[in-house]
Amino acid sequence: GAGKSTTLKAISGLVKPDFGTIELEGKPLNGLTPEKIMKLGVSHVPEGREVFPGLTVEENLKIGAYVNFKKDVVKRNIEQIYTLFPRLAERRNQMAGTMSGGEQQMLVIGRGLMSNPKILMLDEPSLGLAPIIVDGIFDKIEEINKNGTTILLIEQNANIALSVCHYAYVLCVGDIVLSGPSEEITKDKNLMNSYLGGAKGVC
Repeated sequence: GAGKSTTLKAISGLVKPDFGTIELEGKPLNGLTPEKIMKLGVSHVPEGREVFPGLTVEENLKIGAYVNFKKDVVKRNIEQIYTLFPRLAERRNQMAGTMSGGEQQMLVIGRGLMSNPKILMLDEPSLGLAPIIVDGIFDKIEEINKNGTTILLIEQNANIALSVCHYAYVLCVGDIVLSGPSEEITKDKNLMNSYLGGAKGVC
């Protein structure tokens, strides 16, 4: 692959990079456990909508708060997520394994927000979803960002990724082959065709 998912795993401490330094606000993350990295404000939502199928929506959300399990904070965060995703509020007592793909994607994003992250890393949130559902999910991603959370987005659908991000990196076999403000990249049709091939590129 291009190295997109591996990049997120390295940042969150799930894999160890062979060389280089990963920093958050000037502090190195290399060598820290995933739990410590999460406590510093990094939340990783892997691809594949990995919910706990035998637990309810609300129980899944509470698991995301394990690094800061103060009842008042958990309650407030859950209500904020229900405001962001009203469908989850409607399904709060439903088993997560019986939900649709779009609802499960809302749930894993919500669970990722339960730790009050500084950076929310999303790996392929559009994967396997119908276009109309993808549009709704990306509207919410924009809203999360506008509310003050930095988003690091990995997305194979280059067009929709460039429509919401401020700055883009294009990876090819682990190397950054193109980077810049997303608005500039989308305006340059030669770059779009050369590196992204329309919607087939990596962003």
